[in-house]
Amino acid sequence: MQRNRLTTADTLTPALEALRAIEQQAAEQNLPFHGQVPPALAWALFDGGDALLVDVRSAEERKFVGHVPGSLHVPWATGTALTRNPRFVRELEARTGKHATVLLLCRSGKRSALAADAAAKAGFTHVFNVLEGFEGELDAHQQRGGGDGWRFHSLPWVQD
Repeated sequence: MQRNRLTTADTLTPALEALRAIEQQAAEQNLPFHGQVPPALAWALFDGGDALLVDVRSAEERKFVGHVPGSLHVPWATGTALTRNPRFVRELEARTGKHATVLLLCRSGKRSALAADAAAKAGFTHVFNVLEGFEGELDAHQQRGGGDGWRFHSLPWVQD
């Protein structure tokens, strides 16, 4: 588990400074969780060891669509019907602890926002949603990945 470097570091990296500003903005906007992080910043934080990246998509999505190498997996919902995982908060805590800086990623940023809300309500102190998700929003042709998302930004990912 990584320690919370938002409050314990003597000097902050530019990525951590940006995250601190996002957290402050979220508090001012009364977001139910600690903020929303753009994909490139999420990668910088994860790659720099300043945050844990947790993919909350189903196992099927990770396998067939791809995932970020080294990311943790705690599904918010399971199976092709996306049945809500009643153990999500307990499983997340077991994998990350409540005080780590945790970035949650899903397909479009919607499920991960719900997951971040649930985690914050359960006492997680630095839990963030990754904006745009792994695949991004649907476009006019009902396809993802053409204008936003982790893959659109050419951030690292692998496919099984």
